[in-house]
Amino acid sequence: MTSAGRSARTAGRFWRGYEATSFGGQTSPVTRSAVHESAVVRHLPRAILLLALAGMGGMAVADDSMRDWHDPVATPTEIEPLSDQSLLLDVVGVGGGYVAVGERGNIVLSADGKSWEQTAVVPTRSTLTALSAVGDEVWAVGHDGVILHSADAGRTWTMQRKDPLNADVAAFERDARQGAPLLDVLFQDALNGITIGGYSLMLTTGDGGRTWTEYPISSLASEVVATEAVSAESAQDQPGVEKDLIVSSADLALGQETNPHLNGIARTGSGGLFIVGERGSAFRSRDNGATWQRLQLPYEGSMFGVIGYAGERVLTFGLRGHVYSSDDLGDHWTEVPTGTELSLMGATALADGGAVIVGSNGVVLVRHGASAPFTLSVDEGAGVISNVVINGTDGVLVGENGVREYLLR
Repeated sequence: MTSAGRSARTAGRFWRGYEATSFGGQTSPVTRSAVHESAVVRHLPRAILLLALAGMGGMAVADDSMRDWHDPVATPTEIEPLSDQSLLLDVVGVGGGYVAVGERGNIVLSADGKSWEQTAVVPTRSTLTALSAVGDEVWAVGHDGVILHSADAGRTWTMQRKDPLNADVAAFERDARQGAPLLDVLFQDALNGITIGGYSLMLTTGDGGRTWTEYPISSLASEVVATEAVSAESAQDQPGVEKDLIVSSADLALGQETNPHLNGIARTGSGGLFIVGERGSAFRSRDNGATWQRLQLPYEGSMFGVIGYAGERVLTFGLRGHVYSSDDLGDHWTEVPTGTELSLMGATALADGGAVIVGSNGVVLVRHGASAPFTLSVDEGAGVISNVVINGTDGVLVGENGVREYLLR
């Protein structure tokens, strides 16, 4: 693949790899770009992103071979000798080992994070974007509304759901959520799970994924009036927080997308659920997802992920190096300095409120505790890093250039 083709492929992945088509009337999705975003890049038109994705998900070349083209949604994955070096979008620890997923339905397994093997029993070539694991039970979600399940720590997979775009229905007649990608998934136990994606698509299950029910979160969620983020007085009592990083209530008065794309979901120690998405959109639930409230984050750009901690503490991260923390599930916010303007794509929690956050151009941010500052390093060979998982001091990074070992310092 040419460098231009690889850059296009990477740019497409980083809004969780979504083909941002123009149906649904929404005109300003945010891309997870592989480059240092300018203000213009923050709301790229979907047509540009569609061009960027021209090589993804097993899409066929428009020539005579089109007659031999097979729908990637229903086509089993094929073994690729360098699958662990292909574009991988998420990784989780399972049974002492690791499972990672990415483009063309690729799923790779490792017992030690060093040697990797592709699993052959995967019923799709749709791009897979996110994982959730409970014991040996693993769920993977992705493009075309695909949901896969494994009961044996990722060795074999079955299809629980698929919803490819129905091209026979005119765009103006189509529900925007039909055919939308799923961008994150969270299982609280082996039965109860939530997956989220484009155009505020949310699906829930109470039977381990055998059935999924759509929940119209954008229309049912109640609005929360923005409150003062963190007062200047209280900020002085917080180590490492400067007054000019405190967000006022005026900063929170932003326009909202009707059906924002939902990028990440996490659960806190209190049982609270928190979702982050496009253009500063966020949703929270304090009753295990029975009802939701909509909030606006103190930043107009998109957040790509969220970590849940003890109590009601959450940490969100996203475009241009922005990180925000809240100790009350989003009632008040404090911006956390990162020392970078590179976009942040994935993260994992450490003890005592610490975190490892990864993103564009190989950036890795680490802090060992909620009050500690972030330290920045760069893995120059990693390209864009999409996510990270840590086991003790050993870790695994996944992203543009596949899997890489990581040592936590």
